[in-house]
Amino acid sequence: QVQFVESGGGSVQVGGSLNLSCVASATSFSDSAVGWYRQISGPQRELVAAITSSGWTNYAVGRGRFTISRDNTRNTVSLQMTSLQSEDTSVYYCWMNQGGSEYWGPGVQVTVSS
Repeated sequence: QVQFVESGGGSVQVGGSLNLSCVASATSFSDSAVGWYRQISGPQRELVAAITSSGWTNYAVGRGRFTISRDNTRNTVSLQMTSLQSEDTSVYYCWMNQGGSEYWGPGVQVTVSS
């Protein structure tokens, strides 16, 4: 069983910043791809950013504003978000791909007010 502890969400004004962190209680974290998704209309989720075990990053949303990083010594993936916009408001979910299986965190609320 893989469990995640997410933190760093909250409410900010347009242009503000937040740093999301996710600590995973999982084996083989260092050789897993990890990242963040966010909820869109209905139950659907979209990829925000991901980082592979080798450090390659993929920014599907927020390129130039968001930065994803990982700390394998602490089984942690972080998402630094700057210049937040109202459309960034969502529930953000920690994500991990381990051995072809996907695992999800419980979700953390991010609210950006105009």
